Amino acid sequence: MNFIDLSGRVSVVTGGSRGIGAAAALELARAGSDIAIFDLDGDEAGHAAGSIARETGRKARGYACDVRKSEVLKQLCDAVAEDFGALDHLVNNAGVQFVAPVAEFPDDKWEFVTSINLDGVFYATKAVWPHMAARKRGRIVNIASVHGLVASPYKPAYVAAKHGVVGLTRAAALEGAALGITVNAVCPGAVLTDLIKDQAPQLVASYGGGISNEEALERAFLEAMPSGKFIEPEEVGQLCAFLCSDAARSINGAPISIDGGWSAH
Repeated sequence: MNFIDLSGRVSVVTGGSRGIGAAAALELARAGSDIAIFDLDGDEAGHAAGSIARETGRKARGYACDVRKSEVLKQLCDAVAEDFGALDHLVNNAGVQFVAPVAEFPDDKWEFVTSINLDGVFYATKAVWPHMAARKRGRIVNIASVHGLVASPYKPAYVAAKHGVVGLTRAAALEGAALGITVNAVCPGAVLTDLIKDQAPQLVASYGGGISNEEALERAFLEAMPSGKFIEPEEVGQLCAFLCSDAARSINGAPISIDGGWSAH
């Protein structure tokens, strides 16, 4: 029997329409879980859910959701529990990025990045908690970043938020342990998603110009990773599926690197 067996479980994935979120949702479904995808764009969430349902045969549904709104998250998590009959897992993946030097970093961009990348993780955790506590079992996987462990220039809001996610993970894990709820943080290095690709023009400008988008991405990411390779989204998704399984029941409060050696420096 596959030791990653999520049959009969229900997983919520925020930002689950693309990138790491989509990969996590697919791997959870492949392991047997039904899937609820939360995304700012409800149509994209619905399309992603439909694709997962067709490929895996699992029940999947998309929900329009702004993770910056605590009450909306509560209502949607209650709706998932009603629609699916349970709520067992949460993958907090929704995230954004903005790149600029500290002295030039716009105040509104600081609020934008931190509200989604940190506040949204707290609001979603708070929303699923009663459902997991009632079942005496739950798995919360927070997609942090290697930037929850180390720092890079030009990303003050992102680095601050991701360090906050690691701290929140540890605090929630202590409370969840007695309830059968585990809370862990996955800390990826450079995963070649749209979030990474979209940083290229800003990085070129930050480096003073004169280099290509590809060179800027390599300088910002691959030079820091001893492996010299971008990470595939499915690698992160498979780690999420493992952390949601009973095989990972004693892993709790852990920031887990999947970064090609970046944080080993």
